[in-house]
Amino acid sequence: MGDTLRISAPDGEFSAYRSAPKGDGPAPGLIIIQEIFGINPFIKQVADHYAAKGFLVLAPDLFWRLEPGLSLNPETEFEAALGLMTRFDQDKGLEDIQTTISALRADPGSNGKVGAIGYCLGGRLAFLTATRTDADASVGYYGVGIENFISEKAAISKPLMLHIAGEDGFVPDDAQKVIHEELEPIDCVEIHDYPERDHAFARWDHPAAYHEADAKLADDRTLDFLTSHLA
Repeated sequence: MGDTLRISAPDGEFSAYRSAPKGDGPAPGLIIIQEIFGINPFIKQVADHYAAKGFLVLAPDLFWRLEPGLSLNPETEFEAALGLMTRFDQDKGLEDIQTTISALRADPGSNGKVGAIGYCLGGRLAFLTATRTDADASVGYYGVGIENFISEKAAISKPLMLHIAGEDGFVPDDAQKVIHEELEPIDCVEIHDYPERDHAFARWDHPAAYHEADAKLADDRTLDFLTSHLA
């Protein structure tokens, strides 16, 4: 279990769920970027999972300007989450991610390197973290809307990994084609496809979409990728 950290931004203060690894040595920093459901139990479990793997983890509350401390159930509060997403200021959210990166770099328990993992909305923000922040490595799971920001690809200079669900209803075939054609030629970009999977296939608390084998494959790839680039 983690605790809550307060982080100062230019226009206020937001919270972040913090989960630290065992041991005294400096650890690589990692940001978990939320879905549209806020910092709910799934995001906290992901943070704890990576802390157990040796990362110092922060999951910032990116919806704090709309509703601080939001934690929604995707099974019963999906429409409310969609409403919040339409009001979300993405540019401000990316500023918060950069602020969180800086907070992790300054943490006495950090080795100075910071990566990011994002899911759904967070998957798109992970892509934009690679284009707009100084994160050392980024990973996006089934990011929605990446194709709309593909022109930012020229700014990618640090490793980026994307996991794409082939049957993702939120990321249609033409969007997947754009992502592959535009990003695969970039040396530091790594894309993995899961042809038969749907959106949220890596979310273990979403039985309708969860696929244990491919979720484990994606998570193992992510862990190897982050360990390699953040050690």
